[in-house]
Amino acid sequence: MGVRVDVNPDVLRWAIERARIWTKDEKNLKNYDEWIKGRKRPTLKQLEGLARSAKIPLGYLFLDSPPKEELPIPLFRTGKGETRKASPGLLEVVRTARRRQVWMREYRVEMGYPPLEFVGSASIKDNPEVVAEDIRRKLGLKKTWAREFKSWEEAYRYLRKKVEDAGIMVSISSIVNNNTRWKLNVEEFRGFVLVDEYAPLVFINANDFKAAQIFTLAHELAHIWLGESAAFDLRELQPSGDELEIACDRIAAEFLVPSETLRRDWKTLQKPDDPFEELAKAYRVSQIVVARRALDLKLITPGEFHSFYETYRSRVRKKENSGGGDFYLRRVMELGRPFSVAVVSTVMSGKILYREAYELTGLYGTKFDRFVEFLKKEGIL
Repeated sequence: MGVRVDVNPDVLRWAIERARIWTKDEKNLKNYDEWIKGRKRPTLKQLEGLARSAKIPLGYLFLDSPPKEELPIPLFRTGKGETRKASPGLLEVVRTARRRQVWMREYRVEMGYPPLEFVGSASIKDNPEVVAEDIRRKLGLKKTWAREFKSWEEAYRYLRKKVEDAGIMVSISSIVNNNTRWKLNVEEFRGFVLVDEYAPLVFINANDFKAAQIFTLAHELAHIWLGESAAFDLRELQPSGDELEIACDRIAAEFLVPSETLRRDWKTLQKPDDPFEELAKAYRVSQIVVARRALDLKLITPGEFHSFYETYRSRVRKKENSGGGDFYLRRVMELGRPFSVAVVSTVMSGKILYREAYELTGLYGTKFDRFVEFLKKEGIL
């Protein structure tokens, strides 16, 4: 039967919440209610199962109280300022991203890559237009770069590629560590940035509607240029009241839709019955980004923006399903092209063991082999 042990019920609650485990589906937790109420004590084997499910060391379950877990970076909330409190999901994806970033940094240093000069090259006191132009220059983009594409979707894909080509790791996912039952909360955060001079990393919450993700990416680029790591919710594409976030917001807006040209085009392309459609086509961004920029420049009121935002979000939500698509394509999106290529190349050359490659990618055995074949088929490797 196994020896039963005493565990603080608060610690058990913390472990369950942290892992977002569905108790009714976990055989190791079938007596969970009895444990919490003190009617029955878990066995050591049951606790080992819980620790595996919660992805925590077994010793954590024997603490006198739940460990205090805080984000290693500030989380800026629109209208609420800065906090370090975060959900288990956000904590876990930041930890995973940091592990991959550390590995990528070591890889690039060993391979002789130079540090990226643009990381931390700007200041919050700098003119947003100047910083935005420097971002375009470092990414190899013209001021009107997006107009070369047929749609904002194509422009967004191209921008992601240019960002990765510049040495920035890009990770896009809607779930925690390939766990389809553990969805990331877009109301908590839309993205985060981990600044590093060799391997800066940006993460985009794919549960946000795609039309807004390009603004998140631009906001994250501003963070890298200012040299400050952070997570943010960007509710309704609005920053928190923090000086850093306001600066990043202005740089991002200027990068995507320059104020000088929008003021000019507003008079000719804006239509009363559909004020943002033609402008969105002209700048190859989504209508929501144009509306956000028009709000910045006081071309529309906050009430008009809020009304349009809610209507637009409801409409596009019906069309989008971030959880669909090819499994291995989603893995490339989450791992990023440069990281995927670096890990696969390194393991194939024998410099690291397959076990380490499995842990870095979250893909094991035949799934990893199929991932390698997918990279080859798509011309990524």
